[in-house]
Amino acid sequence: MARQAVRMLVLAGMVTLVLWTLFPSDALAAGKGESKSWFELFKTTGVVGLLLLTCSIIGTALLLQYLITINEQNLMNPQLVSDLEGMLGEGKIDDAYALVEEDPSYAGKVFAAALSRSGGGFEEARKGMEEATTVEMFHLNAKLSYLSLIGNIGPLLGLLGTVTGMISSFQVIESLAAPTPADLAKGVYESLVNTTIGLFIAIVFLSAYFFMKNRVSDLTLRINNQIGELLTRGLGGEAAG
Repeated sequence: MARQAVRMLVLAGMVTLVLWTLFPSDALAAGKGESKSWFELFKTTGVVGLLLLTCSIIGTALLLQYLITINEQNLMNPQLVSDLEGMLGEGKIDDAYALVEEDPSYAGKVFAAALSRSGGGFEEARKGMEEATTVEMFHLNAKLSYLSLIGNIGPLLGLLGTVTGMISSFQVIESLAAPTPADLAKGVYESLVNTTIGLFIAIVFLSAYFFMKNRVSDLTLRINNQIGELLTRGLGGEAAG
């Protein structure tokens, strides 16, 4: 259900963005009764608009990458866990460590850290697991922080576009003896459209960041619990004996 909800949200967002870009906005109708499409308005945003577009493309690419790669299948590697369960149940600690040592998944790295210290018993292995969990969680959250960065840069760029648009308007006022609203419109468009796009980027990518952060926390918690149970069965009995 969660995956379907994510796909629906992403699809709805993309459709909304496309419609928002291609179709005219009645709220921004020109004085002659003609409406400008969002694409036409975007062309007035100048360099700041291109920077905003670049941010949105980078953010979308990162979000899609994280939605595809950060899931239970990739983080846990169920086949690896299944193999380890059998090896630990048979007491083949060295074979289990050799298996996980080269595994790039989250579970593989946590298992490797725990089994590398299994010679000191279950408690030592548990400490290794906790240390590896802290490191791997930091790496995952560091990746996700780029979504937060995009979300925070968006409104700042929008504010920059607002300032540059107002500067353009004031330059027109200075250069013309009796400027008309049409003369000032380009600068106003630049100000408002940049601000709107910046806020849109902030809403989308900050929401995505917190969603993905909660998703990672939930996945890693469940994986850590499963790893802890396997270590308890595989090493706890050995330590008690």
